[in-house]
Amino acid sequence: MDIRLTAVKFDRKDLPVGTPVVGMVGGGQLARMTQETAVALGIQLRVLAEGATVSAAQAVADAPVGDYKDSETVRRFAAECDVVTFDHEHVPTGLLHSLEADGIAVRPGPDALVHAQDKAVMRARLDTFDAPAPAHQVVATPADVADFAKRVGGFPIILKTTRGGYDGKGVWFVDGPEDPQIATAFGSGVPILAEEKVDFVRELSAIVARSPHGQAVAYPIVESVQRDGVCVEVTAPAPGLAPERAAQAQQTALRIAGELGVVGILAVEMFEARDGRLLVNELAMRPHNTGHWSIDGAVTSQFENHLRAVLDLPLGSPAARAPYTVMVNVLGGDVEDMHRGLLHCMARDPGLKVHFYGKSVKPGRKVGHVTAYGDDLEETRERARHAAAYLTGTIDE
Repeated sequence: MDIRLTAVKFDRKDLPVGTPVVGMVGGGQLARMTQETAVALGIQLRVLAEGATVSAAQAVADAPVGDYKDSETVRRFAAECDVVTFDHEHVPTGLLHSLEADGIAVRPGPDALVHAQDKAVMRARLDTFDAPAPAHQVVATPADVADFAKRVGGFPIILKTTRGGYDGKGVWFVDGPEDPQIATAFGSGVPILAEEKVDFVRELSAIVARSPHGQAVAYPIVESVQRDGVCVEVTAPAPGLAPERAAQAQQTALRIAGELGVVGILAVEMFEARDGRLLVNELAMRPHNTGHWSIDGAVTSQFENHLRAVLDLPLGSPAARAPYTVMVNVLGGDVEDMHRGLLHCMARDPGLKVHFYGKSVKPGRKVGHVTAYGDDLEETRERARHAAAYLTGTIDE
């Protein structure tokens, strides 16, 4: 008998009555992790993937491959969905407006999402309601850079591309008016934003979920640790953060979500400055790396609340399940076969949670994360750090 394997594609008429269909543009690990919640809730998740073997395409049965910048491709994909949401912020704003003109629910909508796509637009809009932020200015010439530095008390300052930067890319630390990185920044071909270099104690993240009718919930404020522009560790809740400061950060994030009309998850990355200010650094309108701890550490994960929000279902509790949860990203190193480390990690720590993203190992690449939770902060950190280090081959016992 000749048995042939074929890709599975669901026809709407074959789904149980009432099954909502959510389309997610982008096939990365965020879409992959959203699938687990979609299965549990009986939601049909479709993914517009960049390739047949990307992270989400390995886990989602209905994952057509196409270019998210191509209007016809995206519109054809969206036409089969009840609502469209995103694994990343890079779909052109004009294309999203055309989807809305077609009568398709886009969440978050283009008028909100543009504030996560364009840092200059974001800064200008946040200024209108006095959201706390570093001093900033769009600059067009080296002379503008020098003038801005003078205004904020001198160099060093930060230059950022207004669009397209992530994980440390498109960000330059400039030490003086002759710094060659000024030319590098202007050579990027993208408008440049200058910001004061904040003297900060640590980086925090405030994650909230908001539904179309305005219900919103706020997760505990977390501390994130960045290395070379990449998030390596997240602790929930942020240790030593006074309750009133945590409430201030949550209220800032909730206000931003409301003012911008965000639907779904909003992550507000913040600086806790040495002078006591809490300053908004960047926005993301999708599940976020600093919220991955919530899969195992919160009553309702960020992925579930994102799906609930875009479908306008009541939001779930964001409360933590344990006093502390620590998530450590597993970054690619010299060890290609990370699965062989599971035996040791799981035997050593039965409470450990491991999440792999189906990615091949490349140096510095996020290929997964580990999560530990417990009553003691230092013990919980040690467990998560040990597992990540063992999987990457940094330690061998």
